[in-house]
Amino acid sequence: MRTSSGKELDAIVVGSGPGGATVARELALAGRKVLILEWGDNDPVKGTLTQTIPRAFVPGKSMLITGQALGMVRAITTGGSSLLFCATAFDPPVDMLKKYGIDVTQEVAEVRKEVPNAPLTDELMSPAGVRFEESALDLGYDCRRLNKFIYQNKCKPDCQLCLYGCPYDAKWNARNFVNEALENGAKMINFAKVDKVIFENRKAVGVEYKQGQDYYRAFASKIIIAAGGIGSPVILNNSGIHGVGYDFFFDPLIYVFGKIRDVKSGRGLCMSAGIHFPEDGIVMTDFNLPQMLKMVFDVEVFRFKQVFSYSNVVPIMIKVRDCLSGRIINDKLIWKTLSKADKQKLDKGAEHAKRILTHAGAAEVYRSWVLAAHPGGTVKIGEHVDADLKTKFDNLYVCDCSVVPEEWGLPPTMTLLSLGKRLAKHLLGVKGNVTEKETFAGKVRELSRQEEKAA
Repeated sequence: MRTSSGKELDAIVVGSGPGGATVARELALAGRKVLILEWGDNDPVKGTLTQTIPRAFVPGKSMLITGQALGMVRAITTGGSSLLFCATAFDPPVDMLKKYGIDVTQEVAEVRKEVPNAPLTDELMSPAGVRFEESALDLGYDCRRLNKFIYQNKCKPDCQLCLYGCPYDAKWNARNFVNEALENGAKMINFAKVDKVIFENRKAVGVEYKQGQDYYRAFASKIIIAAGGIGSPVILNNSGIHGVGYDFFFDPLIYVFGKIRDVKSGRGLCMSAGIHFPEDGIVMTDFNLPQMLKMVFDVEVFRFKQVFSYSNVVPIMIKVRDCLSGRIINDKLIWKTLSKADKQKLDKGAEHAKRILTHAGAAEVYRSWVLAAHPGGTVKIGEHVDADLKTKFDNLYVCDCSVVPEEWGLPPTMTLLSLGKRLAKHLLGVKGNVTEKETFAGKVRELSRQEEKAA
């Protein structure tokens, strides 16, 4: 066993997804000594399937097969799943969090100033997205263009690389915050798989992790576990914190495909426009898939005739708010099945999608097998962590989708960025509802903006 870092560190952040990256960045900007431990790589993004497969489609690692042969995907790389996400900035569940003593109103406002989050311009809308939007509006649906984490001046129309990681730096992801943290003195160790937290007198003092064939220990004043909805409960359970990892959500989803002859391109940004049915727990969006992924989905449901149809196919994604259930057994195996209510929501969403596609002139409408994304609720606020995201052990915090206390059914990135900012303020001792400029990190950013303006 080797010691990689001594207790001179102010914080160790385990995981570099949106929650962990935000905490690391805010602490580094405030002059704190931060170490980020990331299980995955930090290789430059190429935007290729061959690079994406080891990050997101390795069985027993990034792809976990649950009950009913349902695949759940997560990305293991710097930036976590945000590297491969659809860059959709859904508003946080502010009212839900307030019930648990958490108000992120101020943090949401800060995040919106710091990351891109606006609907796409007409120039960046794909033909499939436009057809979905027009047909839905014509039928009376409340279809709206969705806010996107996209630097639109860098984005390329007729591109399909979002789900492989954007090689043009047009899509904001958690790596942006990781890089800011590193530029401000933070350190990161990649291929470091954290196994457990080290305690002394009921206080967290460090972590134990594996890199290659060797085991290491790192020590710091504060430990922030941000390894995701699956990884965080596994680490906590290995550390002797039991009861985590039960009754979670994982946002099941399907795709409904329709062939429309006069749509001439299947390429473009996905999730550009959407319809939310909050009472039903259903969200429906256009979803331009890369051609190879569409082929895989076609084969899964034995639609061999449609495998080579692509340019004139309009896919619609249906994502539902599933019931809390299941158990995280370990980081290779989870158990969760769809309830009758979950299946009914998927069926209802599919009927909406079929109606929209048929109205748009589609033929041969069919649906994919079920996938899942955004696992969370495994280390719930109010049950396993308090309103400051602190566990029952001093100096040990959790900040990722695992802390979301109720099933939700929407992409969580904006929520995790806001929670990460709020946790960083707590760790820095910032009290009350302050403006961004009143925090040390805010002053650093404001000075940087002023210098850029002067230049």
